[in-house]
Amino acid sequence: MPQLMRTSNPALSGDAFRTGEAAYGEGMTISGAVNKTGLLVILCVLSAAWTWNRFFGAPPEEAAQTIGLPIMAGGIGGFIVAMVTIFKKEWSAVTAPIYALLEGLVLGGVSAILELRFHGIAIQAVGLTLGVLIAMLLAYRSGLIKVTDKLRLGIVAATGGIAVFYFLQFILGFFGVHFTTINGATPIGIGFSIVVVIVAALNLVLDFDLIENGARYGAPKYMEWYSAFALMITLVWLYFEILRLLSKMRSRQ
Repeated sequence: MPQLMRTSNPALSGDAFRTGEAAYGEGMTISGAVNKTGLLVILCVLSAAWTWNRFFGAPPEEAAQTIGLPIMAGGIGGFIVAMVTIFKKEWSAVTAPIYALLEGLVLGGVSAILELRFHGIAIQAVGLTLGVLIAMLLAYRSGLIKVTDKLRLGIVAATGGIAVFYFLQFILGFFGVHFTTINGATPIGIGFSIVVVIVAALNLVLDFDLIENGARYGAPKYMEWYSAFALMITLVWLYFEILRLLSKMRSRQ
């Protein structure tokens, strides 16, 4: 198999499709990956709706407590399942739907909490995420955005830098160090969030490119599920960053 392009999505590294060309049986297709991505999105929305309804169906003073456990279970469980899927790609037909359901718990809970403070923010975030997905897909398919080595390197470097910053911020938080300027509704904070949203959106283009290459080189059929799982990782990240950006902007109004 020719050398596949790299991406900053950990689930879609250049080696992700090196499980080899389908030596026998049916290989993966782009349409198969798209259909499975749609199924994962539906599962994510269903579990998010459950957490959402649980929050708004509880008494105001108990609402946050009712979704605390689902959010924690979804966050920790989703991370564990994601790691398992990355290292055991052939299990993705089972683990990918589980990941989508677990992430939906987190998305629904966080969205409900912010919706209570900023009415309408959840539907805005959903609409913008969908809009960005369609725009990036059209830009990629039309050739407006071409995945070159320089573009790939830049996106990977930017994504890695953001990941390192978030990790350091998490660790330093235990020692009372908080980046209030970046995390707050300041011009710098809003600017930072805009940059992160752009980087997350560009990751979609790299994902599209690698999936297309996987189908072209005849990756195994189960890689359709794995590709759908990888796209879900980027979409979940993009949604959270858009939600964060909107909350900063609404805080200034």
